[in-house]
Amino acid sequence: MARGPRPPPLFLRPASYRQRRRRDAARLLPVVGIFLTMLPVLWAPQDTFSRDTAPDGIYLFVAWAVLIGLAMLISRSLSAPDDDDDAAAGSDQDFGR
Repeated sequence: MARGPRPPPLFLRPASYRQRRRRDAARLLPVVGIFLTMLPVLWAPQDTFSRDTAPDGIYLFVAWAVLIGLAMLISRSLSAPDDDDDAAAGSDQDFGR
């Protein structure tokens, strides 16, 4: 059986692939934040009836600060232009001339 020509393989430039993964990380960050916020609820209580909330408060503050730092890094990487895509797009245009 003779089949037609095979379609070319799907190819994404490395810069656009990284950009998509950064967007995925930005979308996943609120889910990670909710998980980290709810995690102290799952911790086993101490042997006493009253729960010591100081470690929980410190944990929540540190988790909040880490989430802010991650959001800052992801947003900076999303707003920065990718030089690889611009160079590759320019080289594609040169072949068209």
